[in-house]
Amino acid sequence: MKERVLILNHDQIQHKIKRIAYQVYESNIDEKEIILAGIAKKGYQLATLLKEALESISPLKIKLCEVHVNKKNPLEEITTSLEPEVYRDKSVILVDDVLNSGTTLIYGVRHFLNVPLKQFKTAVLVDRNHKKYPVKADFKGISLSTSLNEMVKVSFEPNKFKAELL
Repeated sequence: MKERVLILNHDQIQHKIKRIAYQVYESNIDEKEIILAGIAKKGYQLATLLKEALESISPLKIKLCEVHVNKKNPLEEITTSLEPEVYRDKSVILVDDVLNSGTTLIYGVRHFLNVPLKQFKTAVLVDRNHKKYPVKADFKGISLSTSLNEMVKVSFEPNKFKAELL
């Protein structure tokens, strides 16, 4: 079995989330409301944590949106927990835990292209630098160069956040 290498511990992840929150706020300083669209499961968990951090440092009204992408077949219809009218002409930040090949993020981006937006950005905790698609993270906790056969696993267990290289 492969050895697990701790990339980020609980405190480091909390620090990264707070730093990303400040960057998001800076980028949206003139906005009254923004949408944090988290890709289902861990991206949505990160978006929820980012929302808490943003609310502690800014007057922004933040709406959470859960984005459902079939990671095995990203061509399937993508659904969101909010109706498109809710995020029309708003600033949207698409959030995921790890940017690996870019497949999940690029299909998530494609979904939001069907709605006129004021601004669209992406945020990830870990950017692995192995892009298959021309997608970038506007806000990232850490950039990591890894080999193609390594994986990054993020866990948001209460009081035990961690990011590991497998």
